[in-house]
Amino acid sequence: MSDVAVAPGRHSASVTAPKQRRRLRGGSVVRVALVLVLVVFPLYADTSLEQIGLFAMAAVVGAIGLTLLTGAAGQLSLAQAFFLAVGAYSYSFYSGPSASLSAGAKGLALSPVLAAVLAVLTAGLAGLLFSPIASRLRGIYLGVASLSLVFIGTFVYENFRSLTGGFNGRAAAPFAVPGFSFGNDNPTLFVANVPFMRFEKLWELFLALTVLAYLFAQNVLRGRMGRAMQTMRDSEVAASVMGVDIRRTKAGVFVLSSMYAGLAGVMIGLAFGRITPDYFQLPLSIAYLAMIVIGGLGSVGGATLGAVFVTVLPELLSRYSDSLPFVAATGGSGYDAGKINAVLYGVAIILVVLFEPGGLVALGRRLTGRRAPRALEPSPATADSPSTSASSDAVPASARRTTEGSTVQRSTQGTTPTQEDPA
Repeated sequence: MSDVAVAPGRHSASVTAPKQRRRLRGGSVVRVALVLVLVVFPLYADTSLEQIGLFAMAAVVGAIGLTLLTGAAGQLSLAQAFFLAVGAYSYSFYSGPSASLSAGAKGLALSPVLAAVLAVLTAGLAGLLFSPIASRLRGIYLGVASLSLVFIGTFVYENFRSLTGGFNGRAAAPFAVPGFSFGNDNPTLFVANVPFMRFEKLWELFLALTVLAYLFAQNVLRGRMGRAMQTMRDSEVAASVMGVDIRRTKAGVFVLSSMYAGLAGVMIGLAFGRITPDYFQLPLSIAYLAMIVIGGLGSVGGATLGAVFVTVLPELLSRYSDSLPFVAATGGSGYDAGKINAVLYGVAIILVVLFEPGGLVALGRRLTGRRAPRALEPSPATADSPSTSASSDAVPASARRTTEGSTVQRSTQGTTPTQEDPA
């Protein structure tokens, strides 16, 4: 009897496995083709489109870091603007000239490569210092606590002029490696008879960093740390029973997310060429939350799509305002592109929350008939509700049995079972 019962399951598994492999292979081919198209994009694009692309790739790196923290680990954070600023200002300080500038800001005059590495580590250190607070809070309380970092950062940017340059900000040194500069220095580099100046060089650099950040985040989610983060997101009780160190996991994901934000801050500083405090304000943190919600919480691909959507849309509206109805051109009549952009953000978030909690990446899978990998995507309960509890299906049966026992034990001690306890 057992042989007859098992045979159909084995047959179905043998049938579905090749289909899954073909789908994965097809997805990999599409990603490689997209990267190759982006590699040659500077050969055909103008400077304004290249600059939009640079900001989009920096946003992708920052959004990936935030989706690891908020989407995969379930830790709400409104401090993304602060960690971006830490990375940007740290790079400018480490690579800046040691002589006093006109704004009074000084630097350590380190090499740009070393300055970039130290800036990312500094952002990670800032996340590590905040992790003891994060480990004791959850939900909206953690979000409010992280929001305080944005206000503290604003005070520091505007008043510690020797480090930040005050209201006027400070310049970011052009990136360079030994023997090669990513600025407009001579001799000019030509590729296919196209001069590669600052934006073209930074494009290739940013593309390489974005691809590496994407692949690293995918590996994290598939590894032991990723499984611990997702189990903690679904139920901290179940995660503790399964041996996950909650405080250590929260500290680790905060450090990792902060380092991603620090790298994005370095990229923003290089793209702008100058760092000013008015950019790293609360609206920037809200924009990053919109990126991961619209793209799909807990998905690296979703964070990528959301970042491109949120970053590129306002720039395209401003660029092509003459050709779009109801959009005001510069000095013309009609609705301002920034206001239309804000309306589109709001509508997109409402539509995603109501009709497709998985975001753009889930919508793409639905249209192509692909299934989301359960190890990489948030459970439906997590996506549909802002609460940290999730369906007990996300927890293995052995963990649910153990959790039920721990619930009985807690009830005898005078505690009331919460929503996280299985019914």
